[in-house]
Amino acid sequence: MIPAAARAPATPPSEILLRPEPSRVVLRPFVPAENGGVPPQNRSRVERILDRLLSLTEADLDHELDRVLSSLTGRHREVEHVLQRRFYDIVDPHRNGRAISPKQMLLAGAYFTEEYSFESTALFNPSIVAHPDQSGVAEGALRIVLSLRGVGEGHISSIIFRTGTFAADGALTIDRPSRWAISPRIETIPGGAPDDPGVRLFYGGHDDLSELVLFPVTFHQRHGIEDLRLVRFVEDDGQVVYLGTYTAFSGEEVRQELLRTPDFASFDLNALRGNLSATKGMALFPRRIGGHYAMLGRHDHENVWLLKSNDLYNWDSGDIIISPRWPWEFVQTGICSPPIEIDEGWLFISHGVGAIRNYCLGACLLDKHDPAKVLARSIEPLIRPNPETRDGYVPNVAYSCGALVLGRTLLLPYGVADSFTAFAAHQLDILLKNMG
Repeated sequence: MIPAAARAPATPPSEILLRPEPSRVVLRPFVPAENGGVPPQNRSRVERILDRLLSLTEADLDHELDRVLSSLTGRHREVEHVLQRRFYDIVDPHRNGRAISPKQMLLAGAYFTEEYSFESTALFNPSIVAHPDQSGVAEGALRIVLSLRGVGEGHISSIIFRTGTFAADGALTIDRPSRWAISPRIETIPGGAPDDPGVRLFYGGHDDLSELVLFPVTFHQRHGIEDLRLVRFVEDDGQVVYLGTYTAFSGEEVRQELLRTPDFASFDLNALRGNLSATKGMALFPRRIGGHYAMLGRHDHENVWLLKSNDLYNWDSGDIIISPRWPWEFVQTGICSPPIEIDEGWLFISHGVGAIRNYCLGACLLDKHDPAKVLARSIEPLIRPNPETRDGYVPNVAYSCGALVLGRTLLLPYGVADSFTAFAAHQLDILLKNMG
C-alpha cells in the first residue's frame, strides 16, 4: 500500500477527474527493424549494433554508460537490473561466443530499451473492483482498484491501475499515482487458444498498484490492450480470483483475451477461443450461473447477448436479450460494466449510440436466477455528453468498463471523449425507480 501522506483528500465523486500524465514513463524492450534487403555479410542488425558497441574504447564506454545511467536513475527503479535483463533477452543470442564485460552488457541492454510514456495522450474507460486488501479501512468504506486504459505514442493502449477508497458517506479518495512505473518480466505459458501461447507478466516489489503497466507484449496485442473489464470472481468453492476480459488489437484484427490474477503481482494473459471471441465488449459475470460461466457480449455490434460456457476460454453461442429501443441507442446498445449482483437482480451499465454518434450510459436489470430475463432498463441515459464534457480525442463519447455498488450507492467511473476519466454516484433506489 502507498503511504498515507500520498493520499488525496476525500471528495464527492463528481468533482474528481483523472487526466493523462505524460511524465509517467516505463522502460520497455526496443528492437530496431531489420533493413530492407540482405543484411551486410548476413549479419543481423542486433549483431551490427553490438559490433559497434564493442569497438568503443574503455573511456568512451564509461562516458556513454554514465550518461545513460544518470538519465534513467531518477526516473526508474532497478535500472541496471532492467538493462541486464534486456541484454540477456535480446542481445545474448547474438553474442557468438564473444567475451563481453558487465559494463558492455549494460550499455548493450540500453540500446535495446526505450522509455515509453504510456498515458501521454489519454486516460479513460475505467473498470473498478474491491481491492484484495481491506485492512485498516474505516467501517462501511471500501478500498478500490481502478483499471484504466492509457494511450501513448502511436495510439497504443496499455492497462494501468489506480487505488482509492469509497466511503460510506459517498466521498471518494483516489490515491496519487507513484512516481515510479515498472515493466514486467515476461514468460510464455500455455494459451487459451490452440497453438497460440499466452504470457505471464511478473512484477517485482512495488509500493502500490499504480506502478504496474500492462503494455502489449504479443503479436496479437501489438497495437493495444484495450478496455479491461475486471471482476472479482468467486468460484463455487469460495476461491477468489480477479478476472478481466479485454480487447487485443493487432492493427488488423481484434479479439477478446482474458486476464487472470490472484494478487495483482503476476498476470496471465490468454486468448479466448470460439465463434464469439473475435469481437469487443465482452463482460464476465462474477460467479457461475447455474453451474456455467456466463458473459454479456455484443458481437453483432448492435445488440446485447447472453453467453454461457462450461469452459472459461471457449465461447461459441448465445442469445440476444436486449436490442435498441430508445432514440439514444437506436444505432447500437452494448455492454459497459460486468454485471453487479444486488438484491433485485443483476445490474449492469450499458451504452447506447444515438444521433451524431453520441455514446450515452444507461443501466439494465436482469433476473438473478435467469439473466436472460430483462426486468428493467434505463429509459433516459444516466450520463450523456454535454457541452462541458463532449470535447476530446473522440467527441461526444461517455463510456465505462465497470461500476461498483457499496450499500445502496452505485459508483460509476467513466471515460470522457476518449480523453480523461470522471466519476458519478447514483442512489440505487432512485436509479431503479426511473427504469422501465
